[in-house]
Amino acid sequence: MENWFTIDKTDGNTYIISEYRHWEETHCYLLNGSERSLLIDTGLGISNIYDEVIKLTDKPITAVATHIHWDHIGGHKYFPDFYAHEKELNWLNGEFPLSLKTIREMVVDRCDLPNGFDVDDYEFFQGMPTKVLADQDVIDIGGRQIEALHTPGHAPGHLCFWEKDKGYLFTGDLVYKDILFAYYPSTDPEAYLISLKKISALPVKKVFPAHHSLDIQPEILIRMRDALERLKADGKLHHGSGTFNYGDWGIWL
Repeated sequence: MENWFTIDKTDGNTYIISEYRHWEETHCYLLNGSERSLLIDTGLGISNIYDEVIKLTDKPITAVATHIHWDHIGGHKYFPDFYAHEKELNWLNGEFPLSLKTIREMVVDRCDLPNGFDVDDYEFFQGMPTKVLADQDVIDIGGRQIEALHTPGHAPGHLCFWEKDKGYLFTGDLVYKDILFAYYPSTDPEAYLISLKKISALPVKKVFPAHHSLDIQPEILIRMRDALERLKADGKLHHGSGTFNYGDWGIWL
């Protein structure tokens, strides 16, 4: 479908595949190794991401999910070799907490839809992963090792992906510039802080978020951690306490 994806290159073997025509501005990341390629998230599923990925690699492709939300697994149907965290396997098997009607409404919300797209045909991906990931599992794609870090808070099985050799951190929905969501029943504000402590301790050189601005520096990890520390100290790090804005980011609890 016409011009749905925007492709950027961050180095010779790492590509950013973005969906700017939806308000969430979702980013997926293709990491090419010498033996295979790793696709971190597969986006909204409005257009076929596989058609774009095969232009950028000739290697076997494994898809991983930062978490099992509709806007991160929409293209998983094109990648039979995919990994997910054990805490969200039930969401891949009929137990996702939102109805398909609600998901379809979110798909079209503030979206410049491509010609020929029919939201009534949109389905929430279901399936069984070829591998169940746990914290600190390393994915070797040939000359590149990517570590899965269990970082719950936004979702129970949320993963960040850490490439130590390059200092790359792929943060999913744990970290991005805009309002972070930690208000759903399936979110956990206390776990969010623990996860921010975990990733802010890493020697990160470049942050790759799943949404919105790509102009994001590692120092934001420290600022987010410190802000949630203050909310906890003030007794506000819990569901229902409101939305807190910190300039270039905020959090909805």
